[in-house]
Amino acid sequence: MACLLAVLVLLFPRIAILILYFFTTFFNGLFETVLVPFLGFLLLPLTLLAYSWLTKTGHPVDAIYLVVMIVAVVIDLGLVEGGRRSRRY
Repeated sequence: MACLLAVLVLLFPRIAILILYFFTTFFNGLFETVLVPFLGFLLLPLTLLAYSWLTKTGHPVDAIYLVVMIVAVVIDLGLVEGGRRSRRY
């Protein structure tokens, strides 16, 4: 079940953010303003989920934290660039 949830989050991160926002208290108290989550939702949704998860679980800043964040940013930027390439051809 957890693997299915992880695959769905990777495929549809914006839907996962909306579900977490409306049906849970996952994002309560993580951000001081609405601007950061809104920009994360629009630009880098997987990075927003990774940052929120790492902040919520209380992991210290170590190598695993950095690896998770770098992988999330690379996946998000790869998805953006892939869309640009497909429109060009």
